[in-house]
Amino acid sequence: MSRHGHGKDHDKHSKNGAGKGPEMTSSNGANGGVGASGASGGGGGNGAKRWHLSPADAHEWVSFEDPSEARTWRFDVTFLLSHWECIYGNGCQGVLTAPAPELAQGCCSYGAHMTGDEDVARVKAAAKTLTDDQWQFAEQGRRGGVARRGTAGVSVTRLVEDACIFLNRPGFPGGPGCALHRAALERGEKPMDLKPDVCWQLPLRREDTVHPDHSVTSVVGEWDRVHWGQGGEEFAWWCTEAPEAFRGSTPVWRQMQDELCAMVGPAVFALLAPYLEVREASGALLPHPTVRQRE
Repeated sequence: MSRHGHGKDHDKHSKNGAGKGPEMTSSNGANGGVGASGASGGGGGNGAKRWHLSPADAHEWVSFEDPSEARTWRFDVTFLLSHWECIYGNGCQGVLTAPAPELAQGCCSYGAHMTGDEDVARVKAAAKTLTDDQWQFAEQGRRGGVARRGTAGVSVTRLVEDACIFLNRPGFPGGPGCALHRAALERGEKPMDLKPDVCWQLPLRREDTVHPDHSVTSVVGEWDRVHWGQGGEEFAWWCTEAPEAFRGSTPVWRQMQDELCAMVGPAVFALLAPYLEVREASGALLPHPTVRQRE
């Protein structure tokens, strides 16, 4: 239920996604086509074994130019076409120094790092709408607030009993999980409209690099252990390294379409989606490294 990641709002720039998309070049040099043939699907099976000569950590990427600004987009096709899914409450071991599935903390053990004032304001406003039935730590949140200043002045959700203040724990009526996520579902809303940006994006990650000529390269891929900083090395378990998390029924780009659209803008997503549809139908997918390694 709880997701952490990184991102920025894009979509004031993207304007013409309804038109013809730009020519896309995949990492194997094929323009707008499929990758190297010889493997089936991204879900593993015998197809994964056919890639045994490729580097263990190989990913396929696609890049294209933004039609409305000096920005190059790069997307991790391997992860977006993988069948990763969040397994919170269904095998998630958490991100502590030892596996702790019984705590049901998922990736909420350290609080959510906010992306800016707008993110903080939205979460604070959402917290005010939560009921006691939805939020285990409602009293603490109303009394002391839901955010604190962390290192380098970054706002982080407060910790209560060694995890995020919004995380309902085992034994709470309705079960464990993010109170904001629960409230959104009960209202028929999208969890991403209430939760901190970093939570709804995980395990997607967007990183923008501004070059000396003021052009930008925006990379959208998976959130790896290394992206947590030095503390990530101490995790006993991380979901994108766990084979059991790659058993979803649909590819990441389809199940997280709302999140992708919010991260890159609907116009850019409209350019990306047709390419992914072609790759998905090709039957020549490079399986995710986690899937290949289990074969």
